[in-house]
Amino acid sequence: MSLKTPTKLEEFQEKLYVKAKAEPTFRFYQLYDKLYRWDVLVEALKRAKANRGAAGVDGQTFEQVAEYGEERWLKELQRELQEKRYGLSQCAGC
Repeated sequence: MSLKTPTKLEEFQEKLYVKAKAEPTFRFYQLYDKLYRWDVLVEALKRAKANRGAAGVDGQTFEQVAEYGEERWLKELQRELQEKRYGLSQCAGC
């Protein structure tokens, strides 16, 4: 199954690609804040579901996320990523 990437995300990916090709030694240290962009999170969830991905660090399945509410779950994930707390409570001893 192939999913169409939203145009805004495609443009972002293209800019990263062009920069990486133009400057092979450039390090993308400032990308963390892009992880929790709403469009990136929504697209990541769509792709993970399409690929039938396994539960992550939090151990939640797609069925559990759907039951909880995808938008609610994504908003909480976004907040945890912004606060750099994601995975800390779910992964004791990591």
